[in-house]
Amino acid sequence: MPRRGKKLLSEMTAVPPCTGPGRHCRELAVTLSIGNLDQDDSNARDAMGTWLLGHRQRISFQAPYRRGRQVVVDAVIQVPCRYLEAAGEGERCRAHGFVGPVSNPRPATPPPLQHPDGTLTVVHQEQPRRMALATLPQPPRALPVLNPTNPCAGVPCRTADHTRGAACCRDLTLEIMARADDARSGHLEALLRARRSPYLCKTERVSEEIIECEVISACGYLEQDGISCALHHRIRPDGTPAKPDVCSAWPDLGPDDVGHPGCVLINGREGGRAGEREGGPAHLPVLPSSYRPAIPPSRPPL
Repeated sequence: MPRRGKKLLSEMTAVPPCTGPGRHCRELAVTLSIGNLDQDDSNARDAMGTWLLGHRQRISFQAPYRRGRQVVVDAVIQVPCRYLEAAGEGERCRAHGFVGPVSNPRPATPPPLQHPDGTLTVVHQEQPRRMALATLPQPPRALPVLNPTNPCAGVPCRTADHTRGAACCRDLTLEIMARADDARSGHLEALLRARRSPYLCKTERVSEEIIECEVISACGYLEQDGISCALHHRIRPDGTPAKPDVCSAWPDLGPDDVGHPGCVLINGREGGRAGEREGGPAHLPVLPSSYRPAIPPSRPPL
């Protein structure tokens, strides 16, 4: 049995009502939303599943499944509680004063999404599948100046943990299924709010069904250079892009959100802060002059 030490009243504001140490001190089991059968077609659900299950640096996933009219996936977020600290050979909770051993599962290395034979694991028909994805062919007589370039190469964008490069591929917003009328949801929300920032932050209940939070968890489709995407210019068997739309769409930034620091697409090639650019509001992206967006196979470049 864990020993119960002195409770620190100064740290008791909005802390989870835990009864002792356990797995929840280091990781949280959750169910995440992928898509809705009534609102999203099969291509959209596969794209969102590929995008979500790709971010596995700090999240492990089971196989997606249907629950009612939702496509969901059970996952474990491997971000410890901010109140957990070492105490001799065990751990101690700074909020409640619990002292005792805390399970420390050593997560297995997640199965790779990129394979030596060139195949990639993507979500197809709502399940992860290893597939040989064709590369979008270059059109005949393509002009070199029209070849797409990666506007993010060499850009000093960074996530909140100060990791530089491909910041949009290193964090994401999760939609956690947690009904407000379920008594367990309140405890889960408190546990989420108590995670160690910035690896999990900005927890907010956005509906009766969903709690949102942001997690730093890099995408497994990033190639060895840490910038390029293995899905870029790959196509699925039906000819649609393998790279999810969400990876290419502009972020839906609110008036108080300036995106990732150093982002060249939002802050401009010259590196000015968002909101100080000429030619438009702060939330509108500014493309470098050399950028050419990926063009779907149905409309090849001239």
